[in-house]
Amino acid sequence: MVTIKAASVIYPRLRVYSEENFRGLRRTYRGNLGIADIDAVLTGIESLRFFSTNPNATLVLFDRSRFRDNFVILRGNRSIRELDDFLRSGDVESLISSNQRLTPAQVRAIQRTGSLPSGYRLI
Repeated sequence: MVTIKAASVIYPRLRVYSEENFRGLRRTYRGNLGIADIDAVLTGIESLRFFSTNPNATLVLFDRSRFRDNFVILRGNRSIRELDDFLRSGDVESLISSNQRLTPAQVRAIQRTGSLPSGYRLI
């Protein structure tokens, strides 16, 4: 008897690259997560692709590590060829990838405490 296992796909999918224009070393992360210091992943993330089937999926980019200071909230699928100077105030230093809609108030709470919501992984 043959047993068939169903593969489950977890969203969002965040693929990060060590070089601009989606080149170099790459790593793929799935599910709700926060990367507290992007320089600690692949010796630095220079570009990324964010994908989810949920149009309200949220990618939050911060200009300081540990989810501090200025941030920008992006919704839906994104491909960012160059993270350097993406934010007006400087380079992206940390990020949150969520399959849920994160409101500005929720992001400010994360920013204030430095803690991710329950069910999120910290990288």
